Amino acid sequence: MESITLYQRFEADILSGKKTITIRDTAEKHYFPGSLVQALTFEDQKKFGKLKILSVESIQFKQLNKSHAQQENMSLDELKKVIQKIYPNTKQLFIISFILFKF
Repeated sequence: MESITLYQRFEADILSGKKTITIRDTAEKHYFPGSLVQALTFEDQKKFGKLKILSVESIQFKQLNKSHAQQENMSLDELKKVIQKIYPNTKQLFIISFILFKF
């Protein structure tokens, strides 16, 4: 099964359903809607759940809005700062929408 890594600080938000998207650069746009992926923590590769990919959509950094921030469970200002820290000077991004897959 393919996997996706997410920072440990997002694990509780994902498991509670508060975080329903992740924003990535071109290197991670390869996920397919309908597929299941193993969710791993970035820091230690700990498995913490399975995600069903709902969609993968292209977006420009300047198009990020409050709706995206809500889906990330943070403010828009915080979201933009996090994205700029992880992907400095990246304008083309991809929003990967998902739900926690429950057996």
